[in-house]
Amino acid sequence: MAGVLTVSGPDRGPAASAAGPSGPTPSRIAVVGGGPGGLYAAALLKRLDPRREVTVWERNAPSDTFGFGVVLSDETLGGIRDADPVVYEALRRDLVRWDDIDVVHRGHRTTSTGHGFAALGRRRLLEILHARCTELGVRLRFRAEAPPPDVLAAGHDLVVAADGVHSRTREAHAAHFRPRITTHRCRYIWLAADFAFDAFRFEIAETEYGVMQLHAYPYEAGASTAIVEMREEVWRAAGFEELDEADSTARCAKIFAEALGGRELRSHRSAWTAFRTVVNAHWSYGNTVLIGDAAHTAHFSIGSGTKLAVEDALALANSLEGHAAADGGNRPLPEALAAYEAERRPVVESTQRAATASLRWFEELAGHVDRPPRPFAFDLLTRSRRVTHANLRLRDPAFTATVERDFGCPPGTPPMFTPFRLRGLTLRNRVVVSPMDMYVAEDGVPGDFHLVHLGSRALGGAGLVMTEMVCVSPEGRITPGCTGLWTDEQAAAWSRITAFAHAGAPGTALGVQLGHSGRKGSTRRMWEGIDQPLPEGNWPLVAASPLPYRPGVNQTPRALDRAGLAAVREEFTAAARRAARSGFDLLELHCAHGYLLSGFLSPLTNHRTDAYGGDLDGRLRFPLEVFDAVREVWPEERPMTVRISATDWAEGGTSEEDAVAIARAFADHGADAIDVSTGQVVPDEAPAYGRSYQTPYADRIRNETGVPVIAVGAISSWDDVNSLLLAGRADLCALARPHLYDPHWTLHAAAEQGYEGPAAPWPAPYRAGNRPPPTGRRG
Repeated sequence: MAGVLTVSGPDRGPAASAAGPSGPTPSRIAVVGGGPGGLYAAALLKRLDPRREVTVWERNAPSDTFGFGVVLSDETLGGIRDADPVVYEALRRDLVRWDDIDVVHRGHRTTSTGHGFAALGRRRLLEILHARCTELGVRLRFRAEAPPPDVLAAGHDLVVAADGVHSRTREAHAAHFRPRITTHRCRYIWLAADFAFDAFRFEIAETEYGVMQLHAYPYEAGASTAIVEMREEVWRAAGFEELDEADSTARCAKIFAEALGGRELRSHRSAWTAFRTVVNAHWSYGNTVLIGDAAHTAHFSIGSGTKLAVEDALALANSLEGHAAADGGNRPLPEALAAYEAERRPVVESTQRAATASLRWFEELAGHVDRPPRPFAFDLLTRSRRVTHANLRLRDPAFTATVERDFGCPPGTPPMFTPFRLRGLTLRNRVVVSPMDMYVAEDGVPGDFHLVHLGSRALGGAGLVMTEMVCVSPEGRITPGCTGLWTDEQAAAWSRITAFAHAGAPGTALGVQLGHSGRKGSTRRMWEGIDQPLPEGNWPLVAASPLPYRPGVNQTPRALDRAGLAAVREEFTAAARRAARSGFDLLELHCAHGYLLSGFLSPLTNHRTDAYGGDLDGRLRFPLEVFDAVREVWPEERPMTVRISATDWAEGGTSEEDAVAIARAFADHGADAIDVSTGQVVPDEAPAYGRSYQTPYADRIRNETGVPVIAVGAISSWDDVNSLLLAGRADLCALARPHLYDPHWTLHAAAEQGYEGPAAPWPAPYRAGNRPPPTGRRG
């Protein structure tokens, strides 16, 4: 548990000498905000040194609270127990515990167990903390506005800003804290029911206005929190904008009457609001430090607001008490505050990534509701990526087994080893070796390196092994080391590789990715300077529009005219014919990452005013012409996929709605699957990196269009693959770096899961190694 304090007795910590503003044990402390985080910080700091003068300013009355129940994890409770057993014992007596989650969807209730929740009333939590602060001698000033931040900072050794999402302290020093606040797309309201649900309940209501959802859980013997949430446009269409608090409460009770058993809901100064994610570049300034919602927020759907605030308080107290200098003196206060932030920031950022994934899932709920009840429930339970397939198998093996059966897993077969069919090709498993440029070809000819690179990954068990982007012309290369298919010599070299893979790893499919570099060509190999132009020997570039990738660095391409478009289209079809003769099982058209065809799709790179520019239909025209031409010469029984960038990660670029329309257009023209990547279109992109960070785009495309999708992007574990497949977010999963680290990643994933079936056969010469070697000897 981060931030656990070591205390010397059941009721008091070790006394610390008083220190001035620069010491880590400040004697005069101001806490702004009397919520759980501020009160707990005040109690801990006073308890650890009773000589401190600690004052809490809270502008509301002691009994005022916004929201009803608070969910605390066992991890958080363990930290409270170790830091202050008195508070823990008071909490423990009032905690309500339960294990089940109910997901109610189209009249069907799916229950999953083994989740282990603990909750209590928010008002009761505040009462416990009020009593503890009073017992310890903390000054509680209710109905009192705190003095201005500068005044507090001047008159105290430490100012703890726990003043919430609308923090006045943070705004007063915004130039230093540099807050970034994102308002999201749903409206929600906190209400309560005067009975206890027997599980954490998610209920979906499909109304004439749109989809609404209920998040409900018990917090005491006779009461439950009930949060109603919906998209902004649904909220407006349903007329909630015109209703007062009482009418909104009654309307919500009517919508979810079945869940409530006809009972009423109640409110307490409840109002519809949109959730705001708060991120700060810095959490401290001088002797002022932010905790809780003032520093960061995480969407309530993963229940982490109070948890994070309490853990912040624990970590802050720990940092202030635990940073004595080597010579026995005191380190400066800023060092202690920096240590607090260094400890908490990684934890908070991880939580915020999970919370963002969760809130986004609920924002896009309308795209999920057509799924059958059990897969829908699995999708909901794994939405934040923190709960996974393996985790659910431990918590609730019976539920997980039913979802696996619904998916079509043969007995004893993990989801990733369930076959998948694309046109006339059946892939023996759902693992794809993602295209990875190697930059080691000579004159476009793949050599021994490519034979070993692709051959070893075929032997490693993946269902589909993709080549790097194979260029359709010398001018379409990214670097001088790129492979090609513009000559028969190149085709013969590729035939050698496909023949080896098919003979050495029967059942493995080989896919070729055809592309043209466009404005991103004529650059050095990645390790020589990514996207840097060649020092000599540069070739001319072509693109949708005469826009250099980086002005002043990369050359300005020539905009393709009608003759140029026709020539490029013919280069693609000639390469496709050679690919077919070379023995490839699947062809992927590269329309992503800012290369030529991607450059036509993005409004940031296509400024044309002719039929090949303008609106999305115009921007799609040339990529679709190329697709149609390639599909015409590619063997009918062999599938074609298209890789797209579903977002440019830049303002004014491809939107999510555009990405869905692009995918649908290619599917209408005969694409068998869409390989959903993102970005790399413009150099000033700002990607939101994180675990499986690109999969929400694949998820949306799959659920809105019905076309199969390949998910890519920071998918690193077999548990991720199984989770994404069972949740219906992808049909295939492409992994790049894991296959660089371990060419036999798929076979090892099978061994680690105890799978020995036909979807992951070990090559005969390797069978003796199909068990992990012993790590040591006994005796």
